[in-house]
Formats: sequence, structure tokens, C-alpha cells
Amino acid sequence: MVLPLGGERGGLIMKQEKKQWGAIIVMIALFAMIAFVTNLCSPMGVIVKNQFGTTNFWAMVGNFGNFGAYALMGFPAGIMIQKLGYKKTALIGLLVGIAGILVQWLSGSMGFIVYLIGAFISGACMCILNTVVNPMLNILGGGGNKGNQLIQIGGVFNSSAAVAVYIIMGALIGEAAKAKISDATPALMIALAIFVIAFIVILFTKIQEPEQPEGGHLIEDIKGAMRFRHFVLGIIAIGLYGGVEMGIPNYIMQYLTTSPDAATPGLGMNAGYAGTLGSIYFLFMLIGRFVGASVGGKVSTKAMITFVSSLAIILLLAGVYLPTSVAVNVPGIDYEHLTILWDNIPVGIFCFLLVGLCASVMWGGIFNLAVEGLGKYTAIASGAFMTMVVGFAIMVGVQGWVADITGSYLISYWVPLACAIYILYYALIGSKNVNTDIPVE
Repeated sequence: MVLPLGGERGGLIMKQEKKQWGAIIVMIALFAMIAFVTNLCSPMGVIVKNQFGTTNFWAMVGNFGNFGAYALMGFPAGIMIQKLGYKKTALIGLLVGIAGILVQWLSGSMGFIVYLIGAFISGACMCILNTVVNPMLNILGGGGNKGNQLIQIGGVFNSSAAVAVYIIMGALIGEAAKAKISDATPALMIALAIFVIAFIVILFTKIQEPEQPEGGHLIEDIKGAMRFRHFVLGIIAIGLYGGVEMGIPNYIMQYLTTSPDAATPGLGMNAGYAGTLGSIYFLFMLIGRFVGASVGGKVSTKAMITFVSSLAIILLLAGVYLPTSVAVNVPGIDYEHLTILWDNIPVGIFCFLLVGLCASVMWGGIFNLAVEGLGKYTAIASGAFMTMVVGFAIMVGVQGWVADITGSYLISYWVPLACAIYILYYALIGSKNVNTDIPVE
């Protein structure tokens, strides 16, 4: 049964006698899978740059394929949920994901365009699964702060999978100058196995789903959702958030592995060690999500996003302006001898890594604020929300373009800085629902 969410400015919750732990576990597992496949794009950028001889901009083209798919699949995914329900939509998404992984694997021998197609298909899968997972966790948690808390718990597993990807890919790539797509085969096969197992588990898992409103029409539903100012500003915020979550670790790895005599000079460090640093960023996200999950039921989402976006701005400014001659010792892994090694990186880079603590709760918090009070428009709004994830590709591309034209990776970090400033604005002002007079039942 679907009821208005009392005391939380409207919305949808499922009246339950007890928590649907089976459904919650499945949704959290999907959250982890999304991170594993999505974050393959960043270390794959190192491989693409070497194998196909691309610029910084085109090295991240996998992100365009992956996140660009969201622009086309966001609304169709929302419609699929309305027509088929969350479970069937998730199963379709997994089948699409299996196809995407296989195409990317074949691209090593079939060329750059095939790699792009595979990344696009995988992105379509991620969009479908994200459209399922976020509203379901919000609904299963009861909306409001509790819904946000459950999304943050899912985020813990999401970050864990992201950490695993960077460590695995760092070990597989080894020396950046010799990296080939074939080197990533074990990681791609792991992703394929996860998809297959998840499909089987979800197929046999009973999920009590919320009723979808009858007689909905796509154009009318989209117009209805877009009448809410806080939702429109929220989907802009999620698009810009991509510049914080993906841009920062992507270009840390590019900066550290690029040769000092390149057009956009880097530090020429070992790709395995740099991959470890990428995993540290997501390890900080993991820690942040642990904290967010533990306090999410007590601290308002608005206060949480205000604090982390403010801190992110400070850390990004420090990373850009602190002298590169000032270094800090950070641990990494020697994959050949399976030992811990220590190396120096500029302290500013470490500040960039710390932004992971801030980015950790932004996704769930922005989603929670954006769909609060949308009632019957929640499903289609979730699709619109996912459509704006194309901003991940756009912002990563813009940062790469800035790095190319300025010849400086550090200057390019003004892009995620601008994104963090907008997110702070959204938390403080833009997230207020000023359209409470619009019927949502």
C-alpha cells in the first residue's frame, strides 16, 4: 500500500509491519555493483590513452560513453519502473550490463569505437540499476532522514566496490606506458560474474514493491516533476556532483602517471602505486559513508550536505594553491612483491584525496532532498535524476579540456571547485520545497 509520507512534506513510503531485509540487501548489493562497473572507466582511461594514443580529453571518453548513456536511458528507466516494477527493471538492467562488459572485453582486438559502444551499453545498465536502487532504498527506509540513512548504508558498499576496482586495476595495469585492454580482462570477468550472480539472486528474491500510480502519462508526469523548483535545482546539482566524485580521482591518476615532459606534465609515477591512491580516495568515501550512515537518522540531510560541500571547497582550494614542493608520505602497494611501499606526493594531492570524505554523502543527500515531497512523481523524477548523471561525463570532459588548454592538471581542479560551490548553494537555498501547493497524490 502506498501512503503519503506524514510529517516529511509529502512523498511515498510503503506501509510495512517489518523491514524488508531481503529487498534491502539486494538493493545494497546492486549499489556495490554499480560502483564496480562505473569506476572501471577511470583506470581504463590510462589504458585507452596508451593503446589508442589519445589526449587527456579523449582518454576519459569511456566516461562519455558510460555516463552519456544516462541522458538517453534516464526517462525510459523511470517508465520501465512504472510499467514493469522495480524487480523486472533490475533484471533487464543486468542483462544489458552483461552485454556491455562482453563488448568492452572484445574492444581490445576490435578497436576504439567498439570500446566506446561497450562503455555506452554498460552506462545504460548503470542508469537502469541506479533508477531502481535509489528510490527503493529511500522508500524501504521510510523517506526523510531514515531514507537518506539507508541510501548512505548502500553507499558504504558502493565505495567498498570502488576501492576494490582501483586496487585490482592498479595491479593489472602495472606500467602505464605498456598497458593494454587485455590487461584488464580479469577485472572485466569479475564484473561479468557479478552481473550473472546478481541476476540469479534477484530472479529468485521476493520484493514487495510500492504500487505505481495508475493512468500516468510520460509528458504530464515529467511536467509535474519539473514544476518543483527544488527538484530542478537538485538534478542540476547531481550533474555537477559528477565533477567532484569522478573528476578528482580521474585526474589524480592522470597527473601522477603522465610523464614530466608531456604536453600536460605529470609526475611519471608507477600506475600501480597511482591506482592505490585512487583507491584511497574511495576509501575516504567509504569512511565518510560509514559516518553518514551512522548519523544520517539524526542529522538533517540539509545540514550534512552544507557541511561537506563547505569542507570540499576548502580542501580543493588548498590542493590548487599549496606548493607542489611540499610533499607527504603516502602508502601504496608493490604488486610484484606484494609489499607495502611509501612514496612522496604533493600535499595538495593529498588534500584532493581527502575530498572523498566530503563526496561520500553528496549523492544520497542530493537525491533525498531533490525527490522529497514529489509523491506520485517520484518514479519519473528518479528517471530525470539519472538522466542528469550525464553531467558526470560532461564535467570530467570539461576538466580534461581545461587541463589540455592550460597545460596544468592543478588548474583543471577549478572545475570540481565550481561544482562544490553550486552544491553548497543547493543545500543552503535551492533544496527548499517552495511548491507545497502542487497536488502529489
